[in-house]
Amino acid sequence: MLLKIHPENPSERLIKIVVDCLRNGGVVIYPTDTVYSIGCDIYQPKAVQKVAQIKNIKPEKANFSLICDDLSHLSDFTKPFPTTIYKTMKKGMPGPYTFILRANSNVPKLFQSSKKTVGIRVPENKIARLIVKELGNPIISSSVYDNDKIVEYTTDPELIHENYQHLVDIVINGGYGGNQASTVIDCTGYEMEVVREGKGVIDDIM
Repeated sequence: MLLKIHPENPSERLIKIVVDCLRNGGVVIYPTDTVYSIGCDIYQPKAVQKVAQIKNIKPEKANFSLICDDLSHLSDFTKPFPTTIYKTMKKGMPGPYTFILRANSNVPKLFQSSKKTVGIRVPENKIARLIVKELGNPIISSSVYDNDKIVEYTTDPELIHENYQHLVDIVINGGYGGNQASTVIDCTGYEMEVVREGKGVIDDIM
């Protein structure tokens, strides 16, 4: 299903359709403030496995990030960390940043793995955040890549639907996506380290 949702004024009815799909173990492709992502409800193990299968990776080895609607879910999935990191996260989110933090015991259970870290995202995208807010818990984020060797990410949701309609339950058309991924910052060491420079500008938050 291709579901068109207005990016600035998302329909509550359409958001609920997506959330009902996620609660029933569905897999969806949705817009973020960077690139389109494929994801599911983190508490639906079969759906997590399906996302991994679509991405052609093993669930226990997947580096899925969690999309949150704010920072209130942090303690549910991460070990305690310094206030300096929290202040940086507050500056950067909502925004095009992924923060890698030390995972607590809940994360390995979600992914049936021995994962010791987890990526946290709060995108500046109303559709993604409203889905998470209505659902009541984070969803998985894994970027939708393009088969083209030159273009890394597919930006056209209709083309994404054409390529993924038999693999996922819903593709959300929330307008054209970006072609630059989030900036990834590793916060697990003594100092924060930028491991991927993406859309987020480092000087704005660090």
